[in-house]
Amino acid sequence: MKTKIRFYFAMLLSAFLIFSISNTMASEGNLYSKKNESKKVQQAIDTLNYKVYKGEIKDAKTNEPLMFATVTVQGINVATVSNSDGEFLLKIAKDLPVRNIEISYIGYKNLEIPISSLKKNKNIFQLEPVSIPLSQINIYPQDALFLVKSVLAKTQQNYSLEPNMMKGFYRETIKKNRSYVAISEAIVNVHKASYKQMRDDQVQIFKGRKSQDVKKMDTLLFKLQGGPNTSLLLDVMKNPYNLFSEDLITIYDFAIKSITKINNKVHYVIEFKQKENVDLPLYYGLLYIESTNLALASAKFSLNLKDAAEASRMFIKRKPAGVKVTPTSADYLVNYIEKDGKWYFNYARGEINFKCNWKRKLFNTNYLAMTEIAITDRNEENIVRFKGAVKFKSSQIMSEEVNKFADVNFWGEYNTIEPDQSIESAIRKLSRKAR
Repeated sequence: MKTKIRFYFAMLLSAFLIFSISNTMASEGNLYSKKNESKKVQQAIDTLNYKVYKGEIKDAKTNEPLMFATVTVQGINVATVSNSDGEFLLKIAKDLPVRNIEISYIGYKNLEIPISSLKKNKNIFQLEPVSIPLSQINIYPQDALFLVKSVLAKTQQNYSLEPNMMKGFYRETIKKNRSYVAISEAIVNVHKASYKQMRDDQVQIFKGRKSQDVKKMDTLLFKLQGGPNTSLLLDVMKNPYNLFSEDLITIYDFAIKSITKINNKVHYVIEFKQKENVDLPLYYGLLYIESTNLALASAKFSLNLKDAAEASRMFIKRKPAGVKVTPTSADYLVNYIEKDGKWYFNYARGEINFKCNWKRKLFNTNYLAMTEIAITDRNEENIVRFKGAVKFKSSQIMSEEVNKFADVNFWGEYNTIEPDQSIESAIRKLSRKAR
């Protein structure tokens, strides 16, 4: 039993963020002419075949921003996600016969807005927290483990049995203490394999860019291996061995914590953590399970990092002598969206904090590595598997595969996650340093 558990555990570790650490620093930046760039941007704006809307999503009672809220265009498979400041940017083709957008967030009432009422900028939307009368709950289950097993057993009933082609926006960032030192972004094409097969999902980098800082020679450079491939592996319904395999599920404790609403549907909130007598560093977190069809709508989970030595071996592939690197937190989020009775992968995010302790240095250095992917479009036609050099491999590092930041209107018609102010400032700062 223990050997089999350790095998799954090794697979689980390789599924997430893996870092190479070296003493060599790359020099990349934004090396463009402002005059020429302004002309290009104006030309692009004059010929736009899509409309752009910017806004913020907030809690109606506290006025706090709601991060990672889903913004969808009703009637088509176009969507985006709000950033850590609750801000969103949505692009809609002018020739699409659409009327409304819909905003959804866990524990809040959905908000439907006519597109005709949207302004180009400064749209403020407030979502109302939802309370659920017990009269709305037909059956309140007592056995949380049975619920989770039912979710896994109903995967093929609730999730797509046909492959899908998806378009998404992927971003990875690295911060040293409070400053960004690397940012990479890409529009990606995704071949999302059927949930009835163990066939891997595939990624193709359609368009990407990066910017990195130039530091002293003794500064560490973190390289995120696998890029968007690792984010797709957070789809725990497609890759259940990453969280709850048949063997691992028995060494977790599950409890029904509460009920809430997502997209106006009742969801059970299941809390889980590894059993007290299990010494492997596993996960703890929350599962949001739709009560009628028992589909997983969202999962928030973190890795138990009490064993610092084991945690370091998990994430660090290579490091220079004289430095001790210790992960201090590892947090993950995955969201699904329902369409016509089927659930689809919609958003995933991973954040890992590291503490670096150099010999002969008084202070530690803290690093935060983040990756996120948002699916912005989906279709069931022209399904293709990527081959050869076109396919992004799990061994590749995205920052080595894309070009430097250049064009201000780089993303054009493609939906992306609105960068928060700190990322925009970081891009400008990294660009000035490179120049």
